[in-house]
Amino acid sequence: MPTHTARKELLAPLEDVWLFLAEPHHLSDWWPGVAGVTPDRRGLAPAARWKLHSPMRPGLLRRPASESLLTIIDVEPPHRVTWYMTVERLDVELRLADAGNHHTNAELTVSGPFIVGLRRTFPRMALNRLYALCQTAAEL
Repeated sequence: MPTHTARKELLAPLEDVWLFLAEPHHLSDWWPGVAGVTPDRRGLAPAARWKLHSPMRPGLLRRPASESLLTIIDVEPPHRVTWYMTVERLDVELRLADAGNHHTNAELTVSGPFIVGLRRTFPRMALNRLYALCQTAAEL
């Protein structure tokens, strides 16, 4: 099963990045191929299940207008979260660490079977989107 990892320094304090990530509805702002999220009442907690909605157009790993399920596996605030995406069969781990100077180091690891077409660039694309959101907030 291929595993790809990307690292990026985010221009926001660790606590701010964690607060952003802890809101389930923000996943669609930075995760490729997700147009919307319907979380269960637990939010970002172990065993929580979020329904993911794909965009109307085909995406990297999805058919148009389809749904899938994301299950939160483990949460260690504000440093680590892992989840599993059932339809895509992706295991995901996001690690955060304080980088000093109000910045955060992010490391995203994504593992999935060959047949889903997981590309080496996928975690980098996700972190670049997250970086852009943090950069925008830093400029305000």
